[in-house]
Amino acid sequence: MNNDVEIKKIDTLEELEEVQQLDQTIWTTEAIPVHQTLTAVQNGGIMIGAYKHNKLIGFSYGFPGFSEGKVYLCSHMLGIHPDFRGQGIGPLLKHAQKREALKMGYSLMTWTYDPLESVNAFLNLTKLSAVSNTYIENCYGEMADGLNDGLPTDRLKVRWHIANPYIGQTNEWNTEKLQTISTWKICEHGHPKLNDHALDVNTDETAFLLPVPENFQKIKREDFQLALDWRLKTRKLFQSAFQHNYVAVSIVKTQDEPVNYYVLTNKELALD
Repeated sequence: MNNDVEIKKIDTLEELEEVQQLDQTIWTTEAIPVHQTLTAVQNGGIMIGAYKHNKLIGFSYGFPGFSEGKVYLCSHMLGIHPDFRGQGIGPLLKHAQKREALKMGYSLMTWTYDPLESVNAFLNLTKLSAVSNTYIENCYGEMADGLNDGLPTDRLKVRWHIANPYIGQTNEWNTEKLQTISTWKICEHGHPKLNDHALDVNTDETAFLLPVPENFQKIKREDFQLALDWRLKTRKLFQSAFQHNYVAVSIVKTQDEPVNYYVLTNKELALD
């Protein structure tokens, strides 16, 4: 499927102008200025492009970050043209960015994503072996784009230790035997809804499951109040789990349920 997709590093003005145009197409908001991306890639940043028949169809953009005396790559944006999603291009871009980052001496990449977007969670945690124990409420404030408009922009911050990633095999846990931190039901519109009473986090459990919608965007389009309900309830669940020293390490897809399940574990992880 990806045999005719070319992945390469982007660093010229003309190429970055193409990125800006694709940025506009994907998010329908004001794109990042070319002068900013050009300055970033000339000073430790990395822009990777995916091309099909010489047309830019996706990109991954990162710039240097600094915290507590450590330098890392902030992999801020991953964008794929709507016509080419679901074809495995995201992992290609991330792994190419990882290779470039290692060449430049980075050992850590970080970024944020919406915890209710199951596809992104599967890429970030399950495929790439990144982990998260940081929940940020309304991270970017109000964003007037098609993906975020009207909802608090809560995010998980993930850490990808590219020199020594966490390799978590979900089959280490029998997910059928893991406790689910909150039950759910099907509401009148046919969408899943979390029940009002969540279970307390049991710190004796090695791992537990946290449900999220399989298709959050569909819920938001058809029942905004239900989408907001998911946001606020899962916010409390993630925050409680992280406060009890649990870490999100994977997400398990289901075949016959309208939800997927995060795996959170208190296993010792190298998060620093």
